[in-house]
Amino acid sequence: MPTQETLERFIRRVEEGAHAEACEEFYTENSTMQENQAPPRVGRDAHVASERRILARARSIESTCVRPVFVAADRVVIRWIFRFEWLDGSVTRMEELAYQRWEGERIAEETFFYDPAQRVPVRPDA
Repeated sequence: MPTQETLERFIRRVEEGAHAEACEEFYTENSTMQENQAPPRVGRDAHVASERRILARARSIESTCVRPVFVAADRVVIRWIFRFEWLDGSVTRMEELAYQRWEGERIAEETFFYDPAQRVPVRPDA
């Protein structure tokens, strides 16, 4: 179970836009990350690489934790709102729940739940 201090540091790193760094700092080496019911990505290095690919396509990303954060033993649920401005000027706004299992101070498993229709970028002039 993470300490409150560790959980707050994790949230702060994501809100700062340090998504890849948060993976490096807060996930176990063999952690899994899953989008809805898609097959999970396995391994911290895979998470970092995925985050860097997304960041490379974005002009900016705003990440906001919507409180409260729910903690029960080694399980944590965080509600996130993300706003991606892509290099082509389109925008994606996503709201999701992250369901995490922590091993001590690191995330071992994470599943994101969201409506996939949100992933479609919108042109600001549309």
